[in-house]
Amino acid sequence: MARHCVGILAMAGGVAACDRPEAATDAPFVPDYRGIETRLLGDDLVSFRVAMGGARDQGDVDAYARCAAAQYAVIRGYGFARHVRTKLAQTGGIWRADAVYTISPTLPRGERTIDAEVTVADCRDQGIPTV
Repeated sequence: MARHCVGILAMAGGVAACDRPEAATDAPFVPDYRGIETRLLGDDLVSFRVAMGGARDQGDVDAYARCAAAQYAVIRGYGFARHVRTKLAQTGGIWRADAVYTISPTLPRGERTIDAEVTVADCRDQGIPTV
């Protein structure tokens, strides 16, 4: 079964869907979401540290961090987030990410923006936990 993802295109203002090809092995995807740590770095700048076992690749870990950022924005009453950077590491089959996002009430400039409510709904549909 292919995994679907949703991203918001800032320039077009629309939703884009994408598929991730199945792994060469027919092993089922069994994610082990190991927690989210949120750190406020500034008024609108937030770091999300996530840990995950069972990830197929860094895309799964990025999705986990994106879901955390989207939910955080919604909780704070903001409608949007913009990805700034992500640092990834993998040790002993456990992926860790430190992802930084800005949150804002209006659509921020840039290409790596997300609509928080749309993203949170997609995360729920995929079974990805949020903060």
